Amino acid sequence: MVDAHATAHSRRIAAEDGVIAALGIRVDRAEPGYAAVRMTVRRDMVNGAGVTHGGMVFALADTAIALASNDTAEAALVAGADVVFLASSAEGDELVAIAEVRAVSGRTGVYDARVEESGRVIAEIRGRVRRPRESP
Repeated sequence: MVDAHATAHSRRIAAEDGVIAALGIRVDRAEPGYAAVRMTVRRDMVNGAGVTHGGMVFALADTAIALASNDTAEAALVAGADVVFLASSAEGDELVAIAEVRAVSGRTGVYDARVEESGRVIAEIRGRVRRPRESP
């Protein structure tokens, strides 16, 4: 991860995440409450219909939410999400996911992510994040 704006914790998460490496996800920005990541769709990421597999689109958004929500020393985890696919993408497209915090109450956070390709919205995701229990 080469991002001067990333927190030390998000840098460590990205560096140690095998999924980020395997999917070729690149981090544009990661800071408390906000993250932007990108991925070029490869042949092995498209389904039999020739469009980007929904799981790949979600994995990109999930990565953005994870980086935006991990601003403490202990890992916050996505506990659930709702995905709306609005358009398709294909091999060679560069997808960008932007995640932003919407609300945090106690240990629960709500984050919205948008996945785009050349300014066209591919998917909207609302993720629920569970933060670790605070130390006594």
